[in-house]
Amino acid sequence: MATKRLARQLGLARSSARARSSARAARQRFAYLIVIDFEATCWRDAGRRAPEVVEFPAVLLNTSTGEIESEFHTYVQPQEHPILSEFCTELTGITQNQVDEGVPLNICLSQFLKWIQKIQMEKKIIFGTDILSDSTSEVKACTFVTWTDWDLGVCLHYECKRKQLRKPDILNSWIDLKATYRAFYNRKPKGLNGALQDLGIAFAGREHSGLDDSRNTARLAWRLICDGCVLKVTKSLDKESGLLDIHFTKCLFVYGLPRHI
Repeated sequence: MATKRLARQLGLARSSARARSSARAARQRFAYLIVIDFEATCWRDAGRRAPEVVEFPAVLLNTSTGEIESEFHTYVQPQEHPILSEFCTELTGITQNQVDEGVPLNICLSQFLKWIQKIQMEKKIIFGTDILSDSTSEVKACTFVTWTDWDLGVCLHYECKRKQLRKPDILNSWIDLKATYRAFYNRKPKGLNGALQDLGIAFAGREHSGLDDSRNTARLAWRLICDGCVLKVTKSLDKESGLLDIHFTKCLFVYGLPRHI
């Protein structure tokens, strides 16, 4: 009888935990999050050399279930400094052959937008901050998540400027999960791995692999959601980012991908 009683108690505890997680997820502004963590060219002594994206990953997180429902991943050919430094290869695990067989950034962005279009149509996703996520809404709000502002606010932003590439408007606002973590838990994390460790979560995969970092950042975002944090956009490069994002989304649905990005 004691065993049966314990089993019932454990079952009730798990059901209660699932219910709490479900209730917290229901309060989220965004039904989906796209987590990005670039790897870029780097040197032990960078000097005046600017970073270029060499690995472009993105993972789609469902904020109601905690599941990663889709992924995008490609290696990118650096054009300004095409030969990777030994330091970069050691840090990221990315080889010269992988970037040589990759695509230029403009092609990568085009492929990324095709992936965005696909998941928009499949899951009825829209980008913008004025649509609240709820179970009765057919359209699901989505935004981007990064660990710090560097990926979208510095690396991609200035590389597109230097190369005269149009960065998609949807990438002009995002959630900085490091800042969110610090504010919610009231402690400064020692990197992504340190933030996970503080919460008793083991890092899965290889640190400084863009795809593994993205997956682990998604796991951290889910933990924040389960702990009651309502994730909000923390950074916007647009004065009216919501309008720009929604306009861009409509262009994808109605007119297809833009010819030039």
